[in-house]
Amino acid sequence: MDEKSLEKRVQQLHELLNKYNYEYYVLDNPSVPDAEYDKLLNELIEIEKQHPEWVTPTSPTQRIGAEPLPTFQKVRHQTQMMSLANAFSEEDLRDFDRRIQQAIGDNYSYMCELKIDGLAVSLRYVDGIFSQGSTRGDGTVGEDITANLRTIRSIPLKLKEPYTLEVRGEAFMPKKSFEALNKERAESGEVLFANPRNAAAGSLRQLDPRIAASRNLDVFLYGIGDVGTTGVTTHSSGLELLETLGLKVNKERRVCKSIEDVLEYIEEWTEKRSQLDYDIDGIVIKVDSYAQQEELGSTAKSPRWAIAYKFPAEEVATKLIDIELSVGRTGVVTPTAILEPVQVAGTTVQRASLHNEDLIREKDIMLGDFVIVKKAGDIIPEVVNVLVERRTGDEVAFQMPTHCPECESELVRIEGEVALRCINPTCPAQIREGLIHFVSRTAMNIEGIGEKVISQLFAAELIRDPADLYFLTKEQLLNLERMGEKSVSNLLESIVASKQNSLEKLLFGLGIRHVGAKAAKTLAEHFETMDKLKAATKEELVAIEEIGDKMADAIVTFFDSEDLQALIDKLKTAGVNMEYLGPKRNQIENVDSFFNGKTIVLTGKLEQLTRNEAKEKIELLGGKVSGSVSKKTDLVIAGEDAGSKLTKAEQLGIEIWDENRLVEELAD
Repeated sequence: MDEKSLEKRVQQLHELLNKYNYEYYVLDNPSVPDAEYDKLLNELIEIEKQHPEWVTPTSPTQRIGAEPLPTFQKVRHQTQMMSLANAFSEEDLRDFDRRIQQAIGDNYSYMCELKIDGLAVSLRYVDGIFSQGSTRGDGTVGEDITANLRTIRSIPLKLKEPYTLEVRGEAFMPKKSFEALNKERAESGEVLFANPRNAAAGSLRQLDPRIAASRNLDVFLYGIGDVGTTGVTTHSSGLELLETLGLKVNKERRVCKSIEDVLEYIEEWTEKRSQLDYDIDGIVIKVDSYAQQEELGSTAKSPRWAIAYKFPAEEVATKLIDIELSVGRTGVVTPTAILEPVQVAGTTVQRASLHNEDLIREKDIMLGDFVIVKKAGDIIPEVVNVLVERRTGDEVAFQMPTHCPECESELVRIEGEVALRCINPTCPAQIREGLIHFVSRTAMNIEGIGEKVISQLFAAELIRDPADLYFLTKEQLLNLERMGEKSVSNLLESIVASKQNSLEKLLFGLGIRHVGAKAAKTLAEHFETMDKLKAATKEELVAIEEIGDKMADAIVTFFDSEDLQALIDKLKTAGVNMEYLGPKRNQIENVDSFFNGKTIVLTGKLEQLTRNEAKEKIELLGGKVSGSVSKKTDLVIAGEDAGSKLTKAEQLGIEIWDENRLVEELAD
């Protein structure tokens, strides 16, 4: 065969293999036996070996698995991947329906879909070619797992039409694949995966794509990131478009005209879920109209137009072997049930919450009892009750200790509380838990230090309080297990960077009782410096809106402690910022700016600024950034590939700027 004919044959093989792949993995209706597919694939592999210059990103051979990656790169989603609010009962769903009706009237319908129990992913297609795939991450930034997603044969490497769009879906492991994987791991002496969801997530977060390729993963696509360029007007028509493009969409969806229809659909799938060859953990309900979705808008975390109904909690019986005690950062001693391993809601459970001593007494829980354990969604399992009829007489009553299991200090019960508490400020458990809180993302956000590293540092006696973190050396960290040159350098850089945090981050990180992140921001904004806050009286504190008596007492008590004053001095010596760096409310209200008092919507891709940077700059100038366009919107900033928000703004006659105009105005 001459070169021209051979190249033509390559194109034929691409078309045939993609067609057979689609029939098998998407339609579940193969037209040829596996042997024929394998024969054609091997033919293509041999040709590409002879002509590597003919290998393209969309070649069927590119699913086999590339070389291992050194690390996962970060990916910023073009449109935020929001999480859904949960419903656990019919009452929750009817409340959701009432809110929808109050907001948009009674002319609407819902799209109901099975909630696949897997890993949320985003797929980016450019001119119809699969160019990037990522995890959801925090909703704004995920991890690039393109090489692993390429190995999933139900994901087309090339769409049937040259669309540029971002689609969202759920990658999962079918039950048969999960059973085969665990059988293989058991035979080789490896730890078994607890459930298909964990197995799928673990497979897609392997740096070696060949591992993902061997796991037989699958995917269902359930949405479009920005529908503005597609021309579709409803979620149901959006899913139909995805199907016409060759993407795999779950067939068991249904448009429901009323909440009664939704409840009927839920009842049907509560009964039928066990018949599926993949796991589902609930039903997703979405308002079908995109225009109505825009009108309903979103909270900071979740869209108001969608909700996830979680199936009722599973309850199982197992034996309570022991009760373990742990001490939290506030000194509360919490009992935890240690159980004989049991499967609950798809996961292996060995521990369950017992909350406090009163609950143990109230439920008459004894060591050796058979107990009922319940788990709903991602909620920590809990012991519901005891199977008294299964007692043998060998059970032993549990006695809560009188002294702290960590430091042996006497435990106390503060008036009005049910918890036993260790009030020793030098208790190792409290210090360790406090350090874990201090470095967390919502506090000082020191990347690279988690619970395991804190425990290592604590065990090595390198840290005893948060300030010690700022005096760690490279040599000390390199001596720790699994700490290499690069990770240590990154960790030290993150520690240094955290010194520049605004005061509210430090206040929250210090763990003042009753002071959450919001209250910390209020205090920092009002007092501006740590010294001014330290000197505040209870009367001055309660005069601030949102600060009550209990919180004020806790703040005064905190700053009266000589140990804590010494800690703050030590943090100052380390160079940790003690001032509020954000704008004060009165400064924002009085700022002379075009944006002051205006509601602004950002849409499309920005090139010169990130969405968060633009939002922060606008808010510093007194503007309010909203997620949806309405009659109350004053201005829309339209970046590249702006979609339905731009269209709606044009229809409403709202002023529209491009990014260059925004940057010019911000610079003035």
